[in-house]
Amino acid sequence: MNSINQNQPEDNFKDLNGPEALTKLKELAEDAKTCFFTSNIKTGLPSSARPMTVQQVDDEGNLWFLIANDSETYHELKSEPLAQLFFQGSKYSDYLNVYGLVTLSADKEKIKEFWKPILKTWFTEGEADPRIAVVKLEPTEAYYWDNKHGNAVAFIKQLAGAAIGKTLDDSVEGKITI
Repeated sequence: MNSINQNQPEDNFKDLNGPEALTKLKELAEDAKTCFFTSNIKTGLPSSARPMTVQQVDDEGNLWFLIANDSETYHELKSEPLAQLFFQGSKYSDYLNVYGLVTLSADKEKIKEFWKPILKTWFTEGEADPRIAVVKLEPTEAYYWDNKHGNAVAFIKQLAGAAIGKTLDDSVEGKITI
């Protein structure tokens, strides 16, 4: 247990399951939009990390990305299909850590669904660029840190706690099980 939570007058842990877990996962991932996507997790070497943008969190909790099939990341995921994602949605809350199994494909329907003109920056031949690949990450574990009542209330509780010398942290954290 985090030592700060030992001084809390209220419970700051809440594991989420089912629809509530899916809602929290979608909310945090879609609000942050960009995460640090890490691969090479089991090699014993430093993980490879790069920022990637979530294209979609589907109704089953899978996270979808587009990637170049000639990239180092693609080749890492092809040889070891495990990845970990780290999201930070705001300065003080909205943190999400997701670990899962990756599936790579060249699914043309998904590419069409996710295509936006700005992606031409990376895929210069447009939506039909043969280098576009789809990454689907199926979460096997997830953990979140957020606040209970929004950033404004959390800030007020911090100020009040500092003024009276008591921990009044509005945070909440827990496992997300889809």
